Amino acid sequence: MRDLIWLIPLLPLIGFLINGIGRQVLSKGLVGFIGSTTVFVSFLLSCTLFASIYEDRTSGESGIILYHIFDWIKIGNLDISLSFLVDPLSAIMLLVVTGIGFLIHVYSIGYMQQDAGFAKYFAYLNLFIFFMLLLVMGSNYLVMFIGWEGVGLCSYLLIGFWYKNSDYGAAAKKAFVMNRIGDLGFLLAVFFIFNAFGSLEFATVFQSAKNYPIGDMTLLTITLLLFVAATGKSAQIPLFTWLPDAMAGPTPVSALIHAATMVTAGIYMIARSNILFVLSPLTLQIIAVIGVCTALFAAAVALTQNDIKKVLAYSTVSQLGYMFLGLGVGAFTGAFFHVLTHAFFKALLFLGAGSVIHGMSNEQDMRKMGGLKKVLPITYITMLIGTIAISGIPPFSGFFSKDEILAHAFAANPIFWILGFAGALMTAFYMFRLIYLTFFGTFRGTEEQKHHLHESPKSMTFPLIMLAVLSIFGGVLNLPEVLGGNAWLANFLSPVFADGARLQHTHAIEHSTEYMLMGVSIVGVLVMAFVAYNKYVKQGVVPQHDQVARTGLAKLSYHKFYVDEIYDQLIVKPINWLSVFFGKVVDTSGIDGLVNAIGRSSFMTGKGVRLLQSGNVGFYLLLMVVGAIAIFIYGLLSF
Repeated sequence: MRDLIWLIPLLPLIGFLINGIGRQVLSKGLVGFIGSTTVFVSFLLSCTLFASIYEDRTSGESGIILYHIFDWIKIGNLDISLSFLVDPLSAIMLLVVTGIGFLIHVYSIGYMQQDAGFAKYFAYLNLFIFFMLLLVMGSNYLVMFIGWEGVGLCSYLLIGFWYKNSDYGAAAKKAFVMNRIGDLGFLLAVFFIFNAFGSLEFATVFQSAKNYPIGDMTLLTITLLLFVAATGKSAQIPLFTWLPDAMAGPTPVSALIHAATMVTAGIYMIARSNILFVLSPLTLQIIAVIGVCTALFAAAVALTQNDIKKVLAYSTVSQLGYMFLGLGVGAFTGAFFHVLTHAFFKALLFLGAGSVIHGMSNEQDMRKMGGLKKVLPITYITMLIGTIAISGIPPFSGFFSKDEILAHAFAANPIFWILGFAGALMTAFYMFRLIYLTFFGTFRGTEEQKHHLHESPKSMTFPLIMLAVLSIFGGVLNLPEVLGGNAWLANFLSPVFADGARLQHTHAIEHSTEYMLMGVSIVGVLVMAFVAYNKYVKQGVVPQHDQVARTGLAKLSYHKFYVDEIYDQLIVKPINWLSVFFGKVVDTSGIDGLVNAIGRSSFMTGKGVRLLQSGNVGFYLLLMVVGAIAIFIYGLLSF
């Protein structure tokens, strides 16, 4: 099996080529089969590879495979190979990317069935999976960077898939540009890494980094640049506004980007580079602060949104904030654990939202829904499971991963725990608000929508059921010792985080304190769920359509705290003004004016000299005499 590692990313690439080249001739059934099967076979290969790694770990070995394909770039000291690194961290990520990617492909067969760009859509999805696998499997920063750039390109293509809508095209461009800001940080970090370590291979870089003292300026610079890259890709303050706008793409794309692939790339990159960040405690503190601020800010915005996909989008930004909080306090396993559970329940919630939108004839406004639980029973039950999981109610998966992050946050700084707990309360409220407005009460849509209401086809409900099962039982992957578990995930990943763990000075908390924190969290979440029930079910409150009536914090939240407007005034408009200034004044009047003036002066000079060529012999004799006299006078004066 280890000799077939190269097939895992190659198969989705083959699917992209077949569907892309044959998009005009292949039937939709064949396109969906090819797109889904290539990813499914990659998933099966990933499962086999994971079993091999697991067997190595149980026998006491590190479970690290370095698969060399060919030497790529060799210039002077620069020696880069195209090779794959498969270890416990990347092995699990392979399962997530290919497994959830396959379910999203299957879901897309039903969701995109009537779309004219069906084949092109599946080609883009396959290409997205290929680049994500390249990012995860690369053994050096350059291969990771190629995958990093590739998923950025594919996100642009998929977000703006319905490009005839100018707003969707603008959302795609926004995602592309904001990701380029972070990508510049990654590229600069690659230059600094090669300059400092003479290599881009993870093994060489991490081994050499151990010789640096904690707080070294070189490592600080590198980690800050890598964090800038993660900020763009994983949508943290201030580069987060592209992610809610990414809802312009088809709903399965939202699930793919927001759950299992692109937005987790930043967390994966930092987790992979954990030794560098542990040696830069200032960077970790910045990561923790940015993470908790992002979690709170996005949750506050989600409280008042009425578009079902926008609520989930800001929820994703908030959950990514929790992952960064975990990374910042040194809980690398906890942050990665939340990546896994989030992949389960967030993919479930997005695909569930897509099922609702499909049944509602493309309606996304929750104010026009209501009473759907009887008509969409499978969608309702599975989305309720996802909501319970993301809210952190035991024994569902989200409780265990979020609790682990909050426990480490409390040990690092109780203020982090307080802020994280506040975000958890808001999460429970806005998610149950989504459930109550969508599935409870009376139907508030049109008669035509009511007539067409229906449960989604099996190709869409099957992925929902599978993800619901994972959302329920996913927490057993890292069940803590305080609850009778053996922290399997932490033990499995220990070779990846071992060097960083030896350098960290973490403070364990008492079991009694951990029980108390769990209890407070559970009670708080249940209270917020009840508050939402009382408001939106018992009282039957429906958000107002006239937003002028909103005041205070609710108005700020509804308008997303005017961040886009602030960016527009402080960044976009000044850049546009400078563009106009340089275009009209510097370029047209300055550079073009100078060039044109030189051209005109040459023309006028030639025109004037041409007058001297009159053809009159007498005039020529006169000029000759004048010239001779001038030369004679010059000769006299020179003595």
